Amino acid sequence: MLRKLLRKTPLAWLQLTHNKVRFIVALSGIAFADILMFVQLGFEGALYDSAMKPYRELIQADLAIASTQFQTLISTPSFQRDRLYQTLAHPQVKSVSPLYISVAGQWRNPETRQNRAILIWGVDAGNPSVNLPDPAQQIPQIQQLDRVLFDRAGRPEYGDVANMFMQKGELEAQLNNKLVQVGGLFEVGSSFAADGNIITSDATFLRLFPDRRSDRIEMGLIHLKEGADVKQVKMELANLLSGDMRVLTTEEWAGVEKSYWETGTSIGFIFGLGVAMGFIVGIVIVYQILYSDVSDHLAEYATLKAMGYSDRFLLSILFQEALLLACLGFLPSFLLSIGLYQVTYAATMLPIKMTVERATSVFVMTVIMCVTSGAIAMRKLQTADPADIF
Repeated sequence: MLRKLLRKTPLAWLQLTHNKVRFIVALSGIAFADILMFVQLGFEGALYDSAMKPYRELIQADLAIASTQFQTLISTPSFQRDRLYQTLAHPQVKSVSPLYISVAGQWRNPETRQNRAILIWGVDAGNPSVNLPDPAQQIPQIQQLDRVLFDRAGRPEYGDVANMFMQKGELEAQLNNKLVQVGGLFEVGSSFAADGNIITSDATFLRLFPDRRSDRIEMGLIHLKEGADVKQVKMELANLLSGDMRVLTTEEWAGVEKSYWETGTSIGFIFGLGVAMGFIVGIVIVYQILYSDVSDHLAEYATLKAMGYSDRFLLSILFQEALLLACLGFLPSFLLSIGLYQVTYAATMLPIKMTVERATSVFVMTVIMCVTSGAIAMRKLQTADPADIF
């Protein structure tokens, strides 16, 4: 069967490559549409990944509580710290840890002396409940007053803090116009909401923000005893805390954050519109190519009909052309998009990277785009009549 298939004349390929210029233009057009979709999906993915990264990689807790008004870290309503301590009444709760959050931090670049906004996390020095690369060394650091940990993956506008710290072993800087000592490094990275992060103790946090009340926190972190049923405890704590608090896992809070950026802002819509525009552009380009190809070879198609070939056979050639265009146009766009992602990451420090899921999605959209164009151009092919050869 394979030998029989190989002996067949590759009409679809010959039709496409007969006019080399048109073929190259077609591939370029499809590649452009795919790159547009890749870029929009990459930005969208970077937005969601960076927004959810603190919940997944920084916060360490089985459950977390926050106000029912919570939507995003950049605008987190505070609540009474006593509400967190209420959860200790549950027999499966092992410990709790308050978390202070503020986007109003002002970090002064040690080199340029320019201030830049930074996200500050105030943690319980005795039970930080955050993921640190070297907790044995870094926790004692933040237990000291006016000591902070700096996000080495933040924007370069904060200064070359990581290298300066590595060379000297410590670094003095200004945060909210107060002198602080950088006692360690961690890595979270920038996002659409914050260009960098600082971790410090709750005591230092309150010194940096003297107008803040110590009994008002943004999030409460809960650690359960070993073997506890997280889902069951979550339901029971939700009932215990009545209707003004939400109790979720950190992954569920990450979903709340993603939902805010996806539906609560215009950014998600803009990226989705960009993908749709790329898809439509691709349909138009492929349709023009296939329609022109059919029009230029209408007499040949009519001749094939006169020789006994069915409409189904002719339509299969058209769809083969569409699939060839989809595959050949996708490959260069895939490679170029990887390079664009690297350039974008270097310029913005956003976590943008190629994923199997994204590549598969764009490839499927490319195939649908080309097949749809072929289906539209099919009308012209159906008009081919043997009488056209005379």
